[in-house]
Amino acid sequence: MPGRVIILGCGGSGGVPLIGGGDGRGQWGVCDPAEARNRRTRSSIVIEGGDGRRLLVDTGPDLHRQLLDCGVGRVDAIFYTHTHADHIMGLDDVRGLNRTLGDVLPAYGTAFTLEDLERRFEYAFKPSTAPSFFRPALAPHPILPGEVYEMAGMAVRVFRQDHKVMETLGLRMGDFAYSTDVVEMPEESFAQLQGLDTWIVDCFQRQPHPVHAWLERVLLWVERIRPRRTILTHMGTDMDWAWMHDHLPAGVEPAHDGMIVPLP
Repeated sequence: MPGRVIILGCGGSGGVPLIGGGDGRGQWGVCDPAEARNRRTRSSIVIEGGDGRRLLVDTGPDLHRQLLDCGVGRVDAIFYTHTHADHIMGLDDVRGLNRTLGDVLPAYGTAFTLEDLERRFEYAFKPSTAPSFFRPALAPHPILPGEVYEMAGMAVRVFRQDHKVMETLGLRMGDFAYSTDVVEMPEESFAQLQGLDTWIVDCFQRQPHPVHAWLERVLLWVERIRPRRTILTHMGTDMDWAWMHDHLPAGVEPAHDGMIVPLP
């Protein structure tokens, strides 16, 4: 069975729409509320290998809804890109994943990321309460950029990304790569992105942003790396799905929540 990527969410830290609006039902910016693909939860993916094992990337605050909406009842490991709130605050719902797996879940991230997670979610790193798992149970596995690790039965290469306020991790598996929360890419990471087929990449808005990639910058990266398919994620209220569908160059497209991407 070929592998695939499930895009659980593709929104920025506030999601789309943002809280507020004249009627209290959200601030949509230029996004059309009638277009279902403009409604975005916080960015996260699941990578499913050919043997069916799954790697969850980040545990954002919408995790419970995302897993149910996408029919993901089990994962085998978790990869953390960094510890901003929109990427970790659904960690408590990992206890449901512990129950379906029947075991502690390995959690991969930099030493800094794992230490920060343990500081903020100390109870998740205590000895497990199996089989009830009334609290989440994670086993920390520190990783280093530039190295390859086996996660959920898949070989994952990890690379550094510059988010300005902190360093984040991108990942590559074969000819697929995922880069969320990045504004500048170190040269050694560009080298690890050569020869890509499919790249899911941060693109928060059309205008320049201090800590997230924006459209012009992403298109320059695409010209340099030349993946066959580029899918934009971590998008804010400036990124209307229909506008992008009509204006993005060939080979570049917007993500949407629930999107399925075959692994090349």
